[in-house]
Amino acid sequence: MTPSIEAAVKLANLLDTTVGYLLGENKDSKLLKDPAMLKRWQDIESLANENKNGILYALDNLLKAAKLRAI
Repeated sequence: MTPSIEAAVKLANLLDTTVGYLLGENKDSKLLKDPAMLKRWQDIESLANENKNGILYALDNLLKAAKLRAI
C-alpha cells in the first residue's frame, strides 16, 4: 500500500523529518527542514536558468570560502 502525499507529509511532521528522508531521497533527516531555507531554494528554482546558474555559482564560491576559513 502506498500512502497519499498528505499522509506522507503528516508522518514526516510527526517524526520531525522530511518526506524526502522518508522516501530515501537523502540521508539527512533535517535537510531543508528550515522553512526559510526551503523558501530560498524554491525561489532560486523558479528563476531563469541564467539567473539560477549565477546564484548557484556565487553560492558555491561563498561555501568554499567559508570551508577554507573553518580549517
